[in-house]
Amino acid sequence: MKTKALSSLFVLFAIAAGMVAMTPAAFADHSEVTIVPAAGSGAPGCEETADGCFIPSTATVDVGGVVIMSNTDSAAHTYTAGSPGDGPTGEFDTGLLMAGGSFEYSPDTVGEIPYFCMVHPWMEALIIVQEVEAVEDTHGDDHGDHMDTEGHLVAEASVTGMMSDGTTVSIWTSEPMSGERMQVHIEFVDAEHVNHDITVTQNGETVLDDVGAHHHEGNGMHETAPLGSSDAVDITVTFQGYGVDTKTGPIGEEVVFTNVVPEFGTIAMMILAVAIISVVAVTAKSRVVPRF
Repeated sequence: MKTKALSSLFVLFAIAAGMVAMTPAAFADHSEVTIVPAAGSGAPGCEETADGCFIPSTATVDVGGVVIMSNTDSAAHTYTAGSPGDGPTGEFDTGLLMAGGSFEYSPDTVGEIPYFCMVHPWMEALIIVQEVEAVEDTHGDDHGDHMDTEGHLVAEASVTGMMSDGTTVSIWTSEPMSGERMQVHIEFVDAEHVNHDITVTQNGETVLDDVGAHHHEGNGMHETAPLGSSDAVDITVTFQGYGVDTKTGPIGEEVVFTNVVPEFGTIAMMILAVAIISVVAVTAKSRVVPRF
């Protein structure tokens, strides 16, 4: 019984440490982004791929930053703010960009700007304009070998949890190393236009506090500030709704992962004994405390 009690207290301490830590978050540089059309996007089919028809399919840029729209495809395309259904909205329109052509746009207002190609209306994507030095929000358009052809992360997850609506939340991380930034990949399985907050703490210190992240295809990558040690981290994901304008789903619900490391080796096994139990359950608007 004493061992069980100590394990419960350990989990509670890790969660409390994540709540009270107040150190600065990691910041991102989104002063410039380049968007290119997918190769062969002049024919339908790119809209069914993980990358989409414009790469990246969700681009983030700071207010006053530069969006470079470059046509690296062999076909002519337009980058036109708006949507095929509603038409142009006027923020920008490149006109017909021939192969090798480019256009620059500098946004002056925070918000989300959908856009499309007027010649090939199946080509749609999104630009998110944020305040300068906003907390990093990486949208998961490139996960390398972790991705399958449908855009899902396929490597073995470090930890997995579930929200009350049945959506699986999976986390992959790079190895925590002192003085190095840690990558945290997240996927809301079979979900799109996911909004959430994510906090990562290590030994009571906040190394990532990303508020208002939006993942167009349900998965994305976040990066912490340089870590203070090589110890495991605690991760809290707060769901903020599905959608772009109107948000739905169990908003405010939290999934808490404790003592997360990417490998389940013999050294880490004892550390993860509590985490394995605690990360597979979630309660609405409350922190997860395992029952022993």
